[in-house]
Amino acid sequence: MQRLSARSLSVLATVGALILTGCGTESAEGEAASVSAGGTIRAQKVMQLTQVHSETGMTLLEGPVFGDDGGLIVVDVTAPEGMPKVIRVDVAKKTSRAVHTDGRGAYTSAQFSPYDGRLYLSDFAHGEIVSLAPDGGDPRTFFSGEVDGARMNPDDIAFDQEGNLYVSDSRGLSEGKAHGRVVRIDRDGDRAIVLAEELAAPNGVSFDADYRGLWFSELTENRISYLRLDEKGGVTTRHTAIRVDGGLAQTDSIAVDADGNLYQGLHGRAAMAVYDRHGERLATVELPARAEGLESATNVAITPGGTRAYMTVSGPAGGYLYAFDALAEGTRQSNGG
Repeated sequence: MQRLSARSLSVLATVGALILTGCGTESAEGEAASVSAGGTIRAQKVMQLTQVHSETGMTLLEGPVFGDDGGLIVVDVTAPEGMPKVIRVDVAKKTSRAVHTDGRGAYTSAQFSPYDGRLYLSDFAHGEIVSLAPDGGDPRTFFSGEVDGARMNPDDIAFDQEGNLYVSDSRGLSEGKAHGRVVRIDRDGDRAIVLAEELAAPNGVSFDADYRGLWFSELTENRISYLRLDEKGGVTTRHTAIRVDGGLAQTDSIAVDADGNLYQGLHGRAAMAVYDRHGERLATVELPARAEGLESATNVAITPGGTRAYMTVSGPAGGYLYAFDALAEGTRQSNGG
């Protein structure tokens, strides 16, 4: 095994805490999913993207997001230095290529900004938001430093229509303390404010279909809450919306389709729970029974304007893409995060 630097060991310790506590045949495009009597949507394997890295002992795919060119961007949270940390996938050809790597970041999500078109990544280990050109070049630090006196552990991100950024800050995850927050950063990166605090490892974050509020999940409480926002991005109300019966699994990332349905990723089980906006459990996305060595379905991207959905699935067998037909079409909020 390669000898790791002190800096690398520090990063891996942080990411390890995140992992341990939680962070095929295709149907015609445009067809909504057919849900079985048992409420099951069966996903099919598309391709394997990564293997377990000997340097880190794991692989964890996250943040699937479609770019304007139709390519699907995926991040590997635990990729070591020199290995692809941001990957572009051609889902039609079932090919992939590296678009970015570095010796520092532990990237847990990816989103394209509607303001400047750049790809934004959350660096959980270093408390930063960085951005890349769409081709993976020109790395920049968008936000770094403390928010209200405390450094973030940014997990997932979502943009509003003006390009302001909303972040699930999993601060306190490693200590098992409810110090988490939802943070809003203006589109120039100059101002950050806390919208919600004292949260139990917030993970998924996504706007609803009408951009009237934010859904966010808390990993160690297995619940999804809703923040109603005003026109300036401030909070008007907050309430617990859905309690997820996950068993051994925990709530990971969230995506929302054009009908407002929520796709809740599960850490500790290779499946996704699907709810309508009123909290009714509509379906569970499951892998085929023969799939082994896969333990988490972290996130999903639904094809913009279509219903084909691609979810990131990982475990001791490696990192994979699986596909299924969503219940409604994809929009910006169906695109990872």
